[in-house]
Amino acid sequence: MGMDDGARSGKPGPRAAFLREFLNSQAAAGLVLMAASAFALVIANIEAGGIAAGYRAVWAVYVGPMNIGHWVNDGLMAAFFLLVGLEIKRELLDGELSDWGKRALPGLAAVGGMALPALVYVAIAWGEPGALRGWAVPAATDIAFALGVLALLGPKAAPPALRVFLAALAIIDDLGAVLIIAAFYTAELSLPALAGAAVVLALLGALNRARVDRLWPYLVLGAGLWVLVLASGVHATLAGVALAFCLPLASRRGSPLLRLEHRIAPWVNFLVVPVFGFANAGVSLGGAGMGAIGLAVALGLFFGKQAGVMAACWVAVRSGLARLPEGAGWVQLYGVALLCGIGFTMSLFIGLLAFPADVARQEAVKLGVLAGSLASAVVGALVLRLSARRV
Repeated sequence: MGMDDGARSGKPGPRAAFLREFLNSQAAAGLVLMAASAFALVIANIEAGGIAAGYRAVWAVYVGPMNIGHWVNDGLMAAFFLLVGLEIKRELLDGELSDWGKRALPGLAAVGGMALPALVYVAIAWGEPGALRGWAVPAATDIAFALGVLALLGPKAAPPALRVFLAALAIIDDLGAVLIIAAFYTAELSLPALAGAAVVLALLGALNRARVDRLWPYLVLGAGLWVLVLASGVHATLAGVALAFCLPLASRRGSPLLRLEHRIAPWVNFLVVPVFGFANAGVSLGGAGMGAIGLAVALGLFFGKQAGVMAACWVAVRSGLARLPEGAGWVQLYGVALLCGIGFTMSLFIGLLAFPADVARQEAVKLGVLAGSLASAVVGALVLRLSARRV
């Protein structure tokens, strides 16, 4: 068989060009995560041949000091939080969150979109002993999923300014989730390990002040920071955020922060997050059901998110603190508020931290996250599609 014209000319052929375009699109990461999660959901419900049992058992297999499930949730996800931290710092210093005028609308929307889902959860789960530990589960928005759905709808569904608003809101939301994890989901602290982590952070800060350009000193110290944070009782993934904030945005020879962000983003988007989704989205649909916790999560994501985001935006715009995104109306903003109810990755992660030793409640959280996120995605896409047809 002969090569196509692209291969003979040294240029990428149609298939390679399509693959490159797909991987660079906003929808790609969300689609891969959806596929991995759907595959896990299917496998977890095939009892024949021991497939479902094998799926559940593999995550309990120990490799070194931790089982595979912990390596995914505490190890791989540190890279996800590193990328989140890099994105937050870049946007705060030189992006859509670099001044108070830009931060006002997405910032207030993010606060409303975190507070009201938590209140909905508390109102529903109030009477169940120990259930309130999961109050933060519906407070998070999945940036990859939400932007992926918006990208799939096409440019007519939402103007560029509305996409920027959603991205900024999700980034602030991620920052809030990181602070919640640090403040409310920390185990008993080991002071020696914590002191060691503080020393490593001081060394990273010294590298930053010295404008060190090379990445390897930061990464070597970052690996040590991860080990110490893991031993300290603070969740190990927060080491990724701390490392990100220590990297300089500008230096004599370019930006270490941007270099690292560009290098790890494909690995995080197309390996780390899909593996996390595959490891944690597999839930038996024939189990005991959502219960109060699952219902609280689902309703918090679907109703709490849209209500919180819209209420905060209405107050901000009516009071003159902010303006609607350019070219967007209230109906389109409502569609995006619905998409904010897609809480998948961070919501599942917080659910694992909230109920670390309670498999039944973890399963209820997963069902609630799946139900609330799916409803938010479908209804949000429908609202945006219908609003585009009216334009």
